[in-house]
Amino acid sequence: MITQELFSNVVYAWIGVGVLVFLLLLKVTAPYGRHSTSHWGPVINNNLGWFIMEAPALFIPLYFILNSADLRNVLVSIAAFLWIAHYFHRVVLFPFRIHTRGKKMPVVIVVFAIFFNLVNGCINGYWLAFFAPGYSFSWAVTFRIGIGLVVFISGFVINQYHDKLLIDLRKSSANGYKIPYGGLFKYVSCPNFLGEIIEWGGFAILVWSLPGLSFFIWTFVNLVPRALAHHKWYKSHFDQYPEKRKAVLPFIM
Repeated sequence: MITQELFSNVVYAWIGVGVLVFLLLLKVTAPYGRHSTSHWGPVINNNLGWFIMEAPALFIPLYFILNSADLRNVLVSIAAFLWIAHYFHRVVLFPFRIHTRGKKMPVVIVVFAIFFNLVNGCINGYWLAFFAPGYSFSWAVTFRIGIGLVVFISGFVINQYHDKLLIDLRKSSANGYKIPYGGLFKYVSCPNFLGEIIEWGGFAILVWSLPGLSFFIWTFVNLVPRALAHHKWYKSHFDQYPEKRKAVLPFIM
C-alpha cells in the first residue's frame, strides 16, 4: 500500500497532465464521430472500440471496491454505487443504443481512452478502497453528500435525456445528423456533455477527494473541446443553425 502523500502527488501530477491535454485539445480535434478521419491510422468498429476503451473504468474500480473497500461506510457505498451504475451503462448498454452501424473509430483514440480510464479508474478506485474517511453523522457531511447526490443525479438525467434525443434523431436522418432541438438544446449544442460535466461535479462534491476533483477536471478537459468542435461543425454544416445557441455552457461558451 502506498502512502497517502505519494498518492496525492500522483493525482496532482495527473491533474497537471489534464491541463496540458486541455490546451492541446483546443488546437487538435479528436478524430472520431462526425470528426472521424483516415489520417490517424487503423480503425475498428465504433461499438467495439467504445466497449474496449470504457471497460477499464468499470472493472478496475469494481475490483478495488469488491476486494478492499469498506462498503459499511455510507460515503464509500454511495460513491461505489453511482460509479458502477454510470459505467455499467457506458460499457454494457450504451454501445448497443447508439446506432452507429458501419462507423469506425481510430485505434489510437481507443488506446488514449484506455490509458485515461486505467489511470482514472485506479486512482478513484484506490481512494475508495484505502483512503476514504469513515462516515461521520454530522450535518455538514450529510448535507455535502446530499448535495453531491442531487447534483450527480441531475447531471445523469440531463445526459441521458439528451443522449436519447440525439439517438432518436440519428434514426430519422439519412446521414445521422440534423439540427437537434428540445430540452437544453435551446441553449447549447451539447447538453449531453453538460450533463456529464455536472454529473462528475456532483461526484466530486459527494466524495470531497482529490481523485474526485481530478475526474471532474478531466471531464471538463475532454468534453469542453469536443463541444466546441461539435458547435463549430454544426454552424458550418447548417445555415439555419440557431445563432444564440452556445457550445456547452448556457449563455457563456
